[in-house]
Amino acid sequence: MSVLTDKLADRESCSICPALRKTLSVPLRIFLSPSAKLSLTGQKLFHGISKIMQQKLYLCTVFLCTLYIYYILTMIDKINALLQEVEAMTAANAEELEALRIKYLSKKGAINELMADFRSVPAELKKEVGMKLNELKTKAQEKIATLKEAFESQDTGMDELDLTRTAYPIELGTRHPLTLVKNEIIDIFARMGFNIADGPEVEDDLHVYTKLNFAADHPARDMQDTFFVEVNPEDVTKNIILRSHTSSVQVRTMEHTQPPIRVICPGRVYRNEAISYRAHCFFHQVEGLYIDKGVSFTDLKQVLLLFAQEMFGSDTKIRLRPSYFPFTEPSAEMDISCNICGGKGCPFCKGTGWVEILGCGMVDPNVLEACGIDSKIYSGYAFGMGIERITNLKYQVKDLRMFSENDTRFLREFESAY
Repeated sequence: MSVLTDKLADRESCSICPALRKTLSVPLRIFLSPSAKLSLTGQKLFHGISKIMQQKLYLCTVFLCTLYIYYILTMIDKINALLQEVEAMTAANAEELEALRIKYLSKKGAINELMADFRSVPAELKKEVGMKLNELKTKAQEKIATLKEAFESQDTGMDELDLTRTAYPIELGTRHPLTLVKNEIIDIFARMGFNIADGPEVEDDLHVYTKLNFAADHPARDMQDTFFVEVNPEDVTKNIILRSHTSSVQVRTMEHTQPPIRVICPGRVYRNEAISYRAHCFFHQVEGLYIDKGVSFTDLKQVLLLFAQEMFGSDTKIRLRPSYFPFTEPSAEMDISCNICGGKGCPFCKGTGWVEILGCGMVDPNVLEACGIDSKIYSGYAFGMGIERITNLKYQVKDLRMFSENDTRFLREFESAY
């Protein structure tokens, strides 16, 4: 290589024409530079030309033409090498893919450099070299496009992202106080052998009133007390309403289950009432039902006493006052000793020392017969309580509306309640 460089540098010993020297300036710069790396073909060419020059045969035109042909062959070798690189190209992520795009397809990329050198290719070789270059560029573009499409089609979870939600980090919430109390009530009765029964909130009059021994002219059936969805003027039992108590679930259970039956029915109920700190148009109930042979009022009293002591403390006392419900006979209201003053009297219990929490009684024989149960063989008791009422007593919440306002300041007060 040094012999070639020295001979070409000796202007007096080389009679190359200026036009040819100008044409070959690009390949000369490349192949006579110190960093030029010659392939095996190039080494053989230079070796042969060196022998000619050492014999002082200054055939510069032959040499330079040979060098130019070598340059073209080396350019094709580079294109083929890049084709192999492009075909084997992979990227682990979008950042690596962008780096590959810059390496091959940017203004200063490898393919554009070859495009710049393409201007020096003689006319008779431009077609072959040009086709190779176009093939290289097309394959590089297609490969990068394929990899990009693969990254974009990956499931990143962005489709499920709700842009309307609160920005991260999201504070963890807590269970609603009504849920806490409902779960506690369910747990107490579950330990006494009660199962959970559920039913629809949109019910018919037959299950809400008729089979529960309500008279046809009972006030509960009036528009001012019940939310009606659909009214049937010809048959009142086919009226569609929002259930006003979860007793309808008890009816459905008795229709499809033979005694012994021991269930509790938690759920939401609706009544057409003015909203205030003491009442709401919807609230939550837990009702219970036990039917078997030989069930007595004593069984009812003992179950309710155990529930009160588990819920409000072992010192809690109960009292039963006579009352009336269409579906039970005899019926009673149950009070517990005030858990604030311990039964001594305070503003909360209005100085009486007692607070009402639920209604109960023995299931009326007419209800058993209407549901297909022989009242001469089986008897049972039922009870029902409002979850909001129990929550008020347990946590001393003064305003019933706070349970449905979703005020996070109020709800955070129950973070340590479970």
